[in-house]
Amino acid sequence: MLDSLLDQLARQRGIGDAYHNYRGELLQISRETKTAILAAMGLSTSDAATIERELHERETGRLRSLLPSVAVMHPHRNGVTVAVPADSLERELAWRIATDGGDEVQGRARAADLPEQERREVDGRWQTRRVLPLPGDLRHGYHTLHVVLDGLASESCALIVAPLSCHEPAVLRDGGRLWGVAVQLYTLRSGRNWGIGDFADLAAVVRTCAEQGGAFVGLNPLHALFPGNPWQFSPYSPSSRLFLNVLYIAIEGVAEFAHCAEAQAMVHAAEFQAELARLRAAPCVDYPGVTQAKLRVLKLLHAHFRRDQSARTLLRAAQFQAYRAERGESLRRHALHDAIDEHMRSIDGHRYWGWPMWPEELRDPTHPGVQAFEKSHAESVEFHAWLQWLADEQLGEAQALGRKLGMPIGLYGDYAVGVNPSGSETWSDQALYRKGAGVGAPPDALALMGQDWGIPPQDPNVLVAEQYRPFRNLVAANMRHFGALRLDHVMALFRQWWVPFGLGSTAGGYVHYPLDDLLSVLALESERHACLVVGEDLGTVPPEMSRAMDDRAVYSYRVLLFEKNTDGSFIAPGEYPRRAIATVTTHDLPTLRGYWSGCDIDLRQRLSLYPNEETRQQVADERVRDRHGLLAALEAEGLKPDDASDAPDAYTEALSHAIHVFLARTASALVVLQAEDLIGMPDPVNVPGTNEEHANWQRKMACPIDEIFGRDPVRELLSDVHSARTGDLVRINA
Repeated sequence: MLDSLLDQLARQRGIGDAYHNYRGELLQISRETKTAILAAMGLSTSDAATIERELHERETGRLRSLLPSVAVMHPHRNGVTVAVPADSLERELAWRIATDGGDEVQGRARAADLPEQERREVDGRWQTRRVLPLPGDLRHGYHTLHVVLDGLASESCALIVAPLSCHEPAVLRDGGRLWGVAVQLYTLRSGRNWGIGDFADLAAVVRTCAEQGGAFVGLNPLHALFPGNPWQFSPYSPSSRLFLNVLYIAIEGVAEFAHCAEAQAMVHAAEFQAELARLRAAPCVDYPGVTQAKLRVLKLLHAHFRRDQSARTLLRAAQFQAYRAERGESLRRHALHDAIDEHMRSIDGHRYWGWPMWPEELRDPTHPGVQAFEKSHAESVEFHAWLQWLADEQLGEAQALGRKLGMPIGLYGDYAVGVNPSGSETWSDQALYRKGAGVGAPPDALALMGQDWGIPPQDPNVLVAEQYRPFRNLVAANMRHFGALRLDHVMALFRQWWVPFGLGSTAGGYVHYPLDDLLSVLALESERHACLVVGEDLGTVPPEMSRAMDDRAVYSYRVLLFEKNTDGSFIAPGEYPRRAIATVTTHDLPTLRGYWSGCDIDLRQRLSLYPNEETRQQVADERVRDRHGLLAALEAEGLKPDDASDAPDAYTEALSHAIHVFLARTASALVVLQAEDLIGMPDPVNVPGTNEEHANWQRKMACPIDEIFGRDPVRELLSDVHSARTGDLVRINA
């Protein structure tokens, strides 16, 4: 009986019973795993009576609450489920919708006339759930639904009315085929940056790509990291996805810099200039050095901003206050987190490594101790909010530049699947994030022991209770200055592999999320921001996710190196799906040069990432077959370089050119070129499965931006890619 009750409770909370592994085998989720995941959700399963009480309370609430906490409507779902006692069906329901635009819509219906979904007996009284139809022409938005059951009950709920599909630019709806270049912003070199690519460098790339006919510039996640802890620099383990990495601020581009003599004197000093030269020359980003240099100057600029009473600064102060009001409580909490984090690390950075180790009165943002800190450290809190304003301002200017230059998309951003457990996002909403588990992946052919990414999962039950506001806010914040947004590991909208602490990755289990509702919120925000959505759907993709992406116009992610037929041959350009973004490789894969030469295999061998020599040899043998297969695909398109047959394992500029033109010919609406591949860099930016063994997220580009895009081979390549995308046939061996 206990096992049966446990299974019921697990299903009720979204935990799957079983899953198919990468071999296609059906594996059951163990009782131990279910118990541990439920415990991570804050539920006790100590005895049958406790579980029965949990089940009864949840089911009773569902059947007795007149309205759910949130209801979602779209063109395929125009009704809201209401719960009515069966002995009250002759009563009328009066409903009223207060729209987010200030309008009001209302109507009435007899409960007995509504379509019945379900009928159950609860505590001796029959309850029925029925569908209340609402007008199908309601404006899209976030509204409030009020329902009164004549003489018995009155309740309200959030009502989300969304389009079915995500936004697609008109040029794509009309059959256009666009291209762009992807950069890891931190890797960019220039003669003026401070040892890390910044928003001024981004503007330079936007300008150059637009001149060549590019439609967008792709970026790594720009999420906020930890100003007080520069050693935590992975863009996929951020402090918060609501805000930006302030290290990307271009200091000389800050308006206050031109009027702050103290800051200018510091920067122009010989010692400071020598430090900047060192930071620029370093082969990898020196995050502690960059952070120290930038924050020293930014604190001077903030002090100038606070004391200056010129009309110019007073206008900017009003703009800053408007930004603070717009971003509201989320900005307040983020700035508070960064101010507290900086303060605690100055006391003892080893002991206070994150908010879980702060003094108890600071761990909860609603605690009076946090309010006291805010009052006594008001300038520091304002400083961190001010940094976010500067970053937001400069990123917005880069997007505006792209649009001004005629780019139909502009910036193409990246939204990480999760956050660092010690960051501001988890501190700000601790009920949503479950610290007793991490998000990862079940075992597969490349990771036989499974994966645990150390990312705390969001509890889908809390997400519903919070009326999807956290997801809505995250999506809106990330679409703020982007014309397209990539969702990392998009399958997380459907299910996530929870790994309870202490059990190991292989003993995890899938927890399911309200996919249809989340995609509706995504579509609504996409429409509001005119932002295209791309789902990173690499790996094991459930059929439910693929169908949902097709239905909702979420673009797929296609990597040329993986796009093969069952016989191992590479698919022809015309066989690529239309609603997709195609690329040769990604940040988690070897560069094109590394792939072709096989140096990525050598690197993984040096890093002990192969379980045995047999596996390494299998990868090496497959690579030989892939090289021949890709050359055959190039030959079928008339793109194979003349000398490629003489040395099929030799990487050349001509080969790279041919592969990228092949990519450009694909039927996919979008094509993106990796900046590293434009100049033939061999080393990857990230090697999954490593931490300190490889310089992940640190390696810089081999040469400055102007040199990359000033090279004749690069300009010729971009010209040929543009021609192939706009319909002109480009042949290498004409």
